[in-house]
Amino acid sequence: MKILLLGEYSRLHNSLKEGLQKLGHQVVLIGFNDGFKNFPVDYRLYKKWDNGILKKLKVGVYKLTGFDISSYLIYLQFKKKQSLFAGYDVVQLINENTFYCNAYFEKKILDFVFKNNKKVFLLSCGTDYLNVKYCFENPEMKSIVQPYLMGKITSKNFLKVLKFRSDAYRKTHEFIYQNCKGVIASDMDYHIPLAKNSAYLGLIPNPINLEKFEFSKLVIQDKIIIFHGINQENYYSKGNDYFENALAIIQKKYANQIEIITTRSVPYATYIDSYNKAHILLDQVFAYDQGYNALEAMAKGKVVFTGAEKEFMAYYQLTERVAVNAVPNVDEIVAALSFLIENPNEIIAIGERARKFIEKEHDSVKVAAKYVAVWE
Repeated sequence: MKILLLGEYSRLHNSLKEGLQKLGHQVVLIGFNDGFKNFPVDYRLYKKWDNGILKKLKVGVYKLTGFDISSYLIYLQFKKKQSLFAGYDVVQLINENTFYCNAYFEKKILDFVFKNNKKVFLLSCGTDYLNVKYCFENPEMKSIVQPYLMGKITSKNFLKVLKFRSDAYRKTHEFIYQNCKGVIASDMDYHIPLAKNSAYLGLIPNPINLEKFEFSKLVIQDKIIIFHGINQENYYSKGNDYFENALAIIQKKYANQIEIITTRSVPYATYIDSYNKAHILLDQVFAYDQGYNALEAMAKGKVVFTGAEKEFMAYYQLTERVAVNAVPNVDEIVAALSFLIENPNEIIAIGERARKFIEKEHDSVKVAAKYVAVWE
């Protein structure tokens, strides 16, 4: 098949592309490169007027006229490369706001995509209208909405999520659902809100290219190394404050037994290299399932503190831990870390199970085959 993947988020579409190509499909990836993470794309789109004096000028123009310069400039990039967006058997959108445009320009681009390709599918792998709606209606559910409701994130800094509650994005959501062939979730955090939706085609796990992540059995010689990679932009939504507070306690408690490595907002390649020697990786607390950073670390055989709730365990029929379920509670994180530090054999055992789990459920070729089956 001739396939167009639109947008990139946490390397999902890159990994899917690699799996699809191994199955013999022709694949093109167009999108932004996910900020400082700098993921590769075949044809790159750029967000312009998005910082410095130009951003201030853009905001001023928007307040006076309601015209969004950044959205218009993205639309012009699309128009210039319009032929690249047509003639595919399958197109997949990474999100309901794939092009980061306001509702008017997003719909203009999407309208062309729907009319000039055979089938278009939507991924739910990040915030979108139904996901955000569900999280606000179920505040007890672990989600990135919880730290906002706790007052840790201001409305201004939460606009990327709150925008999906607006009428404009609701209309975009409805337009996409009316025109696409169906919606696919990438993990339990997106599966749960969609479970009863008529457009929902099911959960297909995030694809991981195992060739890029060599497994190495954990060896503990001198100290247990704990890695904490922070993206400052989503500091509270990932629960990094809980991890940092827990690590401060762990550092005092086990000063001679551990080494802690912390990075802040580093490019993807640097991030991956930074945790290679680690035994334990702290990922996120507000999740039911694992995101990309966790999965890639698990592929390397690391013990990851991330989402691994009972719903996740039940879905994959797991009886033993393949990751440590992190919760927004410092004492519980400290207790979980303490147990592993005092029982290093459990670190090695979880790391081995983590790799086997990734091989079974997330191998990019197996996952790509599942996508093809659904698309067909």
